[in-house]
Parts: sequence; C-alpha cells; structure tokens
Amino acid sequence: MALNSQIVGNVGLYFTCYQLSLRGWNVMPTTRNARGVDVIAYDLEGKKFLSLQVKTLSKRNPVPLGNSLEQLMGDYWIIINRAVSVPTAFVLTPNEVRDRAHRGERDGRVSYWLQPKAYDNDLFRDAWSRLPDLTR
Repeated sequence: MALNSQIVGNVGLYFTCYQLSLRGWNVMPTTRNARGVDVIAYDLEGKKFLSLQVKTLSKRNPVPLGNSLEQLMGDYWIIINRAVSVPTAFVLTPNEVRDRAHRGERDGRVSYWLQPKAYDNDLFRDAWSRLPDLTR
C-alpha cells in the first residue's frame, strides 16, 4: 500500500522525535508545511537547544532541496529513507547538505537535490551521536 506523502512525512517527523526523546531531549514538532524547521529540541534545563529539518522518503531516493541552497535551515538535517518499511536515519549539518548538493537544470529552471550516494554512507547513517551529548 502506498501512503500519502503527508503521512510519509509524519512517519519521519515522529521517528526523529522518538530518537531524540530516547537521547534525553524534550522534543516539539513544529507546524507541518510551514516555512521553518520541523523540530525544536531542548535539554531538561532549557539551556541547550537544537533545531532540525527532517526530510522523509519512502524509498532510497534523492532529497529535493528546492531552487536555492541559501534557505537551508536548522542546526541539523535528518534524512529518513525507507520510512514505511525499515526507516534509516542520516544525520547531517546544513553545510554538509550544501556541500554535497547536486545542481540540476531543466527548461531554464534550477533545482538542487541530495543524491542517495551523497548522504547514504557510514558517516551519517544512524549517526545520532553527532548531536550534542546531554550528559556533559
């Protein structure tokens, strides 16, 4: 059964919230489909904050980044692929996304994509340890 893209997005959003919660973060999803980050997380004392952009795919596909790389928001980007079968998370910084982006052009329109080979590797795969450690 193929799921609606909004539902697939929710799977990735809540999977990310679950993973952050397991690591001691208070997590708050933001308004869906609004401009801005997808998740705000903070420690128990409210002294450490994270903002995350979550991109969710039902397969191992390229991640659409839009027509500019200037608007990449958040402290971290979480890419979830195979969300409806065996979710796999990839944890990157916006600079890592920007540096690995592929530029495409069709009919005079520019678009940017993050190809699977650019994010699907051991450095980023399930690399939740790249987030700040709350035990320090």
